[in-house]
Amino acid sequence: MRRADLGRYGAAALAGGALALSFPPRTAWWLAVPAFAVLWLTLEGVRGRRAAGLGFVFGLGFFLPHLWWIQHFLGDDFGPWPWVVLSALMALFVCAVMAFVPLVARLPAAPVWVASLFVLQETARGLIPFNGFPWGRVAFGQVDGPFARLAIVGGAPLVTFAVVVTGFGLAAWLPRVRQWRRGWALLPFAAALAAGPLVAVDAQNGQRTVAVVQGNAPDIGLDLLTAGDTLRANHLRKTSELAALVRGGSVPKPDLVVWPESATRTGDRDPVLDRAITDLGVPTLVSALRHNQNSVIAWQPGTGAGASYAKQELVPFAEHIPLRDLARLVTPFADQADLDAGTEPGVLDIAGTRVGVGICYEVAYDYVLRESAAAGAQLLVVPTNNAWYGRGEMTYQQLGMARLRAIEHGRAVVVAAISGVSAVVRPDGSVVQSTGMFTDALMTASVPLRTGVTFATRFGAAIHVLLTGAAFAACVIGLWSRRRASVGAEQG
Repeated sequence: MRRADLGRYGAAALAGGALALSFPPRTAWWLAVPAFAVLWLTLEGVRGRRAAGLGFVFGLGFFLPHLWWIQHFLGDDFGPWPWVVLSALMALFVCAVMAFVPLVARLPAAPVWVASLFVLQETARGLIPFNGFPWGRVAFGQVDGPFARLAIVGGAPLVTFAVVVTGFGLAAWLPRVRQWRRGWALLPFAAALAAGPLVAVDAQNGQRTVAVVQGNAPDIGLDLLTAGDTLRANHLRKTSELAALVRGGSVPKPDLVVWPESATRTGDRDPVLDRAITDLGVPTLVSALRHNQNSVIAWQPGTGAGASYAKQELVPFAEHIPLRDLARLVTPFADQADLDAGTEPGVLDIAGTRVGVGICYEVAYDYVLRESAAAGAQLLVVPTNNAWYGRGEMTYQQLGMARLRAIEHGRAVVVAAISGVSAVVRPDGSVVQSTGMFTDALMTASVPLRTGVTFATRFGAAIHVLLTGAAFAACVIGLWSRRRASVGAEQG
């Protein structure tokens, strides 16, 4: 391999690493822009096969550090292969779309079309295989920067597009075009600043005081498979502690209490849980495994379990197991029965409030909380269980997703994590309160209830289709232009 080629591949790997550093828990959101500028420079003048290779290296440079928490989760028992294979599989999506860069690079405004290709690969990753793995979307790393404001217009796809086209545009346009066109690359950034006034945090239908019970879990990795009784006991104990604090007047009585994902197993009747919630005297969203579903149940003092929401997006190789014989090589859940997926939007009426629910992994999928907000949710709740993944970055990455959803739908978001980080997020994506990791905690905060429907809630899916459709259209036009030029050359 020539030295120049080594330089290109090395730069692509470094660009991918820079993109990884732009994600929470760091606040270096701006690193994403030079990361894509460097990627563009590595792609200049190359053919499809080399562009695909550079895309793969860029993808590996990003996903290997971004998904390191999988190694913490599975490494002691399964070695590095689950982490490496998943990272490589995700990098293949980048590889595939970058192969089309030479086809569209000669079109006018080429960075726009290549950025739409990047949105296309994020879309594909959220669909295939086995219903996808939408982790690591560029938008999820932007919650501390101005680009995140665009989420209220077009959700995560528009934020990703704006960041990528800015990086590509700076590299493609600034060095070589006339002065009057140099500002084009900064238009997405200007649009993000202009979207700022659309992001509101005021209450439109009063406020609710919400308490989160973080009962904690031992940091024992895969041994959590047999720690269900401990998790239940921890959350019952912490709920009793909250009740005592309320009776003593040291904590204001909340309107609503939220338990984190997988805090207990239960059935339609649960006398112990009934007593705990009746003693507390507050409606509680109990996250539990019930009827072979990962559910959130509206539990009322004195009357018990009411309406519930069942998780729609089950985690592949954990909550549902494709390819079981192969799965035994990469997951400890291979011999467990599949959970049943829910089919209804996550909306529950409790404590005089319509609450939207997305459970853990679902916060990465656009449609889940969009459906909830469109159905009238005034507040969003995300129960989660990140105790499997130790003290790594996974929980912070997921909190970043919840923060983006707050901006996207103009709703406060309450994140209840079994071992942290639990958080209360304002509708502008800012964190009001948060807890530490692997500690038991009670968190109480007043949150605004909002009823207005954002542009992204109403039209975000259409914008997503438009951006991905643009990628297909650019490829078709690029192929037609190439064939036309080839025919012209032959005739000449």
